[in-house]
Amino acid sequence: MKHAIPSFPRSIFYLIGLLGLASCSAPTFRTFDKPVVFDEERKRLSLEYLQTRHGITKETPSITPTMVVLHWTGSHTVEDGFNTMNPAVLPGRRQAIAGASALNVAAQFLVDRDGTIFRQLPDTAFGRHVIGLNYCAVGVENVGSDNAPLTRAQLKANEAIIRYLKKKYNIEYVIGHYEYKDFVGHPLWKEADSTYRTMKTDPGESFMKRIRKRTRDLNLKGSPKNA
Repeated sequence: MKHAIPSFPRSIFYLIGLLGLASCSAPTFRTFDKPVVFDEERKRLSLEYLQTRHGITKETPSITPTMVVLHWTGSHTVEDGFNTMNPAVLPGRRQAIAGASALNVAAQFLVDRDGTIFRQLPDTAFGRHVIGLNYCAVGVENVGSDNAPLTRAQLKANEAIIRYLKKKYNIEYVIGHYEYKDFVGHPLWKEADSTYRTMKTDPGESFMKRIRKRTRDLNLKGSPKNA
């Protein structure tokens, strides 16, 4: 059986048009389609991941977004980040997570250091980017690392993405990747293996404080430990 996945719009567009922002004075961000491979193998592995890791059986590898998870790539360029996520199968060097699935990691959005946004997957396509929460989370990867903190342009771009997603879906949570383990025991948490955890610091506590300040009006939740 072939599993349909939402298609990308064909044209290059500006995020302000995508968002339908109320104010024409709002900053615009160049946004391009840069889709990762989503072939039959990735679809099969995604459906397998949903079933074995999250306990969800579906006919299509899709999600119902209720959360946005912000990341950094750990790489220096957009191409490095994209090339890491593009193959359907996890590269051999990712031994720390390979035992859970051969499915490669991928996020719906990738943001360059100048704020340019690349859409790698449709919003509702399944992507492996956060343990226990992939089935409900949209991922935003930002080019950066512990040694290259995220930029002000990325902050503004992430805010624009969050506002777009909040307007379109029932988004309740925005978290940093480093906060994902705070959801263990929460109703949203779905991970079959109680020992499968990784240590994360992205996208940095300072970045999360700033993004929460900028999106305070949306009344979004963060870590359950801070509720």
